[in-house]
Amino acid sequence: MILVVLIQIHGASAGEFMVRCVMWCWGMLFCCLLATFANGQGAVPVEVVSSSQSTAIRELRLSGSLVALRRAQVSARVDGAVAKVLVDAGAQVEAGQLLLELDDSLEQHELQRLAANRASAQAQANEHQRLVDEAKRLTRDNHLPQNELALRQAALSSSIAQLDAAKAQVAAQQQRLAWHRIEAPFAGVVVTKLSEVGEWITRGSPVFEVVATQDLYLDVQVPQERYGVINEDTEISIMSDIQPDLVLPGRVAAQVPVADPVSRTFRLRIMASEPSAALLPGASARAVLTFRQDGQVLTVPRDALLRNPDGGFSVFTVMEKEGRQTALRRQVKLGRSLGDAVEVLSGLPEDEPVVVRGNEILRHEQAVKIVGGSVGGS
Repeated sequence: MILVVLIQIHGASAGEFMVRCVMWCWGMLFCCLLATFANGQGAVPVEVVSSSQSTAIRELRLSGSLVALRRAQVSARVDGAVAKVLVDAGAQVEAGQLLLELDDSLEQHELQRLAANRASAQAQANEHQRLVDEAKRLTRDNHLPQNELALRQAALSSSIAQLDAAKAQVAAQQQRLAWHRIEAPFAGVVVTKLSEVGEWITRGSPVFEVVATQDLYLDVQVPQERYGVINEDTEISIMSDIQPDLVLPGRVAAQVPVADPVSRTFRLRIMASEPSAALLPGASARAVLTFRQDGQVLTVPRDALLRNPDGGFSVFTVMEKEGRQTALRRQVKLGRSLGDAVEVLSGLPEDEPVVVRGNEILRHEQAVKIVGGSVGGS
């Protein structure tokens, strides 16, 4: 009803009236904007930080697999039937722990026979020693000729040699008996069990696979151009993909000074400086190598960078101009990537704060208002 009355008052058509209303509204809005900017309240809100001088830090991120320093297929040294299997796959074992026993009944009988031979040889040696001692006494009293003493001494030497041979045979048989007991060569975990009770195994047949879980290393492939900058003092962090949030210190264990002719990389072996349950053989892991260089460089956060149409980069800085804070676009030349920051080689004054939020909509020499961030010395 009001709209109809207004149309009638102005004596204009409804369409003309609506156009006039829209134009009037736009005019009022423009005047309000002008008044706002005139009062300094139309400045674009931005967040800034100070460009900083810092030590150049470069990181090299590599991926690889964790490998056990010791991994062995434990084999039998003699033929025999399996009498006892004392562990299964997954068992944690200590060095020297008994894993399996072979039937050694025949070897025990052979040991008894050889032990009897040794006892006989010992008795003969003792008797020959008694005869020699007796001959020496009789010879001193001229009751026995010297040649008889010599014969008895020769017999004693022969019996001692036979005794030594008998002892060696017993020792060898004891070793053969020990080979019927298969033990863990080092501390670790049994990965695979390959034999069961009653099976006949031959010498050299693998019966277990044991892997050391404490001494692990990470093998990674490093680009050949980085070979000369890696040494035992290189700062290294290890992250296992089993627990990605756990960061462990590492150290260079070995560098293989032979590059792969196809990938142009060389192998770097990294060991963790401390044990961790997150490091398991065969698991994937990542290593971060940190290189700190001498001297200071000027850096800005990545969020401050804007890419130009020509492929270059620029940043906005803020300075006081004609009584207001003004954004200035600076064309910069970039250097190395330093994590979350980038080195600036030229084009950036050190004393001007750099815009990191709100820079996407800025124009050169546009009024701004700093609403957040940190500026050195402020």
